[in-house]
Amino acid sequence: MIDRRLTVLRMVAETGTVTATAKALSYTPSAVSHQLKTLSEDLGVVVVEQHGRGMRLTRAGTVLLEHAHELSARWEQMRGEVLEAGDEHQDDALRLCGFSTAAGSLLPAAAQAVRRAFPDSMIGIIEADPEECFELLLAERADVAVVVATEPLPTRNDPRFQQRDLLSDPLDLLVPADHRLAREAGVPLIAAANEDWIMDRPGSTYHRLVTVSCAAAGFQPVAAHVVREWETGAALVGAGMGVSLVPRLARLPAGHDLVRVPLTGDPVPSRRILTGIRRGSDRRPMVAAALAALDEAAREIQETRRPRE
Repeated sequence: MIDRRLTVLRMVAETGTVTATAKALSYTPSAVSHQLKTLSEDLGVVVVEQHGRGMRLTRAGTVLLEHAHELSARWEQMRGEVLEAGDEHQDDALRLCGFSTAAGSLLPAAAQAVRRAFPDSMIGIIEADPEECFELLLAERADVAVVVATEPLPTRNDPRFQQRDLLSDPLDLLVPADHRLAREAGVPLIAAANEDWIMDRPGSTYHRLVTVSCAAAGFQPVAAHVVREWETGAALVGAGMGVSLVPRLARLPAGHDLVRVPLTGDPVPSRRILTGIRRGSDRRPMVAAALAALDEAAREIQETRRPRE
């Protein structure tokens, strides 16, 4: 119901280029340019201007953007309240997105719960990096995101989104089975300061997670090998080529001779996992059901981690 040209404007403000906006919204670049042009014509003011190789909002465009955020949040809230009041919920589709670990351990349970509550609805899962997840929310190609809290992500007070803590996921040190630390019940991260490290490419979420955790422990890891997949990383660790950090939720491939050693410390090195939705959309029945299911899945994970008396 909101003018789609405002969605285009919001995405231009996010990405800074017509090409990236077109990709995010599944439009052609010419369609994006046309919508921006007609928006300016209808308002009687220019809302975007060329800036180097990209686009930026004019002062008028910035004012319009603020109102567009408010309109979007209000529309999401209205939509949810109307669906709640209806005798039959006509909210017929829900799209969940999240990083690889979440897509394997949290999102399936949420999708199953929503499907049980809304058996006639379509439910889809998209595996995506945290930054991409928020673009998917903004483009309305996803409704609920599960992300790792890492830079750069929207701030908690971003007017476009609602974010909340879901789970703290401890990190383990992954070592070969014959490593000097393999039989320890727990070790501080600094114990691995002089090891060769197996890491993801610089700029990735996992690379930032490892470097921030090691910096907090007082050292900078030396990346001996750069990999993108858990399968490759596990194989290299099992072959004695180095060590790595692995989140407790991550499921490692079988067939490699390696050990996960819990990390100690105060606080224990971990990653924060958040949920994100478009602001105001928490009243949509299917979104509310997905958030409740994710909370339940997180509680069950925490329960399994508590030491038995």
